Amino acid sequence: MKFSHIADCHIGGWRDPQLKELTIQAFNRAIDISIEREVDFILISGDLFNTSIPDVNLLKRVVQKLKILQEKDISVYIIAGSHDFSPSGKTMLDVLEEAGLCRNVVRGIIDNKKLRLKFTLDKKTGAKITGMLGKRGMLEKTYYENLDKSSLENEPGFKIFMFHTALTELKPKELEKMDSSPVSFLPQGFNYYAGGHVHIVKKASIDEYKNIVYPGPLFPNNFRELEELKRGGFYIYHDGLIEYIPIQVKNVFSININAEHKTHEQVNNEIIEEIKNKEFMNTLVLIRIKGVLSSGRTTDIDFKRIYALLYEKSAYFVMKNTFKLKSREFEEIKVRHTAIDDIEDTLIKEHLGQIKVKEWSSEKEKSMTKTLMNLFNLEKKEGEKVYEYEDRVKNEVSKVLEIELG
Repeated sequence: MKFSHIADCHIGGWRDPQLKELTIQAFNRAIDISIEREVDFILISGDLFNTSIPDVNLLKRVVQKLKILQEKDISVYIIAGSHDFSPSGKTMLDVLEEAGLCRNVVRGIIDNKKLRLKFTLDKKTGAKITGMLGKRGMLEKTYYENLDKSSLENEPGFKIFMFHTALTELKPKELEKMDSSPVSFLPQGFNYYAGGHVHIVKKASIDEYKNIVYPGPLFPNNFRELEELKRGGFYIYHDGLIEYIPIQVKNVFSININAEHKTHEQVNNEIIEEIKNKEFMNTLVLIRIKGVLSSGRTTDIDFKRIYALLYEKSAYFVMKNTFKLKSREFEEIKVRHTAIDDIEDTLIKEHLGQIKVKEWSSEKEKSMTKTLMNLFNLEKKEGEKVYEYEDRVKNEVSKVLEIELG
């Protein structure tokens, strides 16, 4: 028996078209390798797409690849993840299944208030496959709490359980605050547990739970993952052996600068020195700068020139992370917060009532204005995409203004 285990493709996950293209390239490469290695079937443990309704052009390319698998008699078994799941229950996965391009293995009935999952039989190998979908915020946890595990555990044969959930026992330290479930939520005695959701590359066995496997993302999904993983990958299971297959669609080069007690000119020169005498053909270049500048502002760093130099050296894409970069000038101003608060209060008081806002009192208008000022000063979280940051601010503002976004 030989099968591929893929998870967290997040096709379309990056906002920039060049990076979005790499998510589909990684998927295509994984499928090509699976065909070359003559697998019997492929498991996709959630988040094939980054949204429940993906971009039509990306969907078209995924369909083309799935059709090739169909022609080669390689079955694809899939579950919905926290990104491609839809609260309405309708996702593009349903369309793919209706077209005969994949099979959603999350099937079952409610029997005496218990969820009884059914197995999907792979006719080529006799493997019995079932699993549980993933939802945002670990909302699938209630399904596990009501799962009839005994019927699954008593089923004979080679069994695979697909899941899209973080397991408490296998969470890395940097994800310790992530919502998770204990491994005991899973049914015991399966031959393979095909995990997804947690972007780590890991295989482990815990007591009666053998071969718990997380393949990690097929392509890194944010700046930090690109830094740490540098590439994606998946696993191939072959008669008990589990082999990790890396997917390297582009090279990754990281530049890390500690700006503490340095001027903006020194930071500029340090970056330029780092890239001097190097070529970056088809390479993703990551620039992370942190610390407090001794002089100059963060905007004084000449990123325009740095980017131009890198693209002249054939870099595929350049991105920077200055989340932890501050300037001494800003820090000194921030210390005098009491004076600034007084100025803000005075200015707000002078302008109260100039615009009629519902039937709010002056005190409510003053409170609302200060709250809005704080909201518009929110910083983007590390790893948070621009559109996610904008949506977060918009949602918070709509609550303050007591309006619905339309």
